[in-house]
Parts: sequence; C-alpha cells; structure tokens
Amino acid sequence: MIRPEVKGRVIGHETRCIHYHSEQDIIAIKFKCCSTYYPCHLCHEEVADHPHHIWPQNKFDTKAILCGHCGNEMTILQYLNSDSICIFCNASFNPGCKNHWHLYFEI
Repeated sequence: MIRPEVKGRVIGHETRCIHYHSEQDIIAIKFKCCSTYYPCHLCHEEVADHPHHIWPQNKFDTKAILCGHCGNEMTILQYLNSDSICIFCNASFNPGCKNHWHLYFEI
C-alpha cells in the first residue's frame, strides 16, 4: 500500500506535526480545497497558498482521513463515528480533535 503524501510541518512517519504531536495525534485530513493531506489546519495555513474549505455533509462519504499508524484511509463519516479509534488497526486518535471538527467538517 502506498501512503498518500502528507504536507505541512510533519514530524515523523505517523502524521504528527509541530502543532500537534502527542502520542495520539496520528491522523491527517485531506483538505477539500486542494485534495491534499495535512496534519492540521495550522499546517495548511502555513504551507498552502489558498484558504481552506470545510467538507459539506453531503461529501462525508469521501475518503479524507488518513490513519498515521496503519496508513489506511477512512471516510469522513467513518472517522466521525469511530470514537477516536482507527477502524482498521484500532490505534487511538486524540479525542481532543473533536474540538476542532468545525474547522474541517460541516457539523
């Protein structure tokens, strides 16, 4: 399996970045505006040359979440319903990411 490229200020191979780098910060989000994976909205702001767009609910079936542990992609809906656990490898995601969902998804 070839992992999608993750842009931004990435630290290591599990998609952590300089902004969010705890043990559980292991997802990257494909931004709707550019179809590019970034670890977080701050990485997108620093690297991309355009404003970000929020994923509308009618696109929640799009594979746009990358597990940094196993490299599998989830749909937005799978991620939102995952209880902060990868549906493929059971790796734990940072539950605090829920506080930022409004920056990425139409909630």
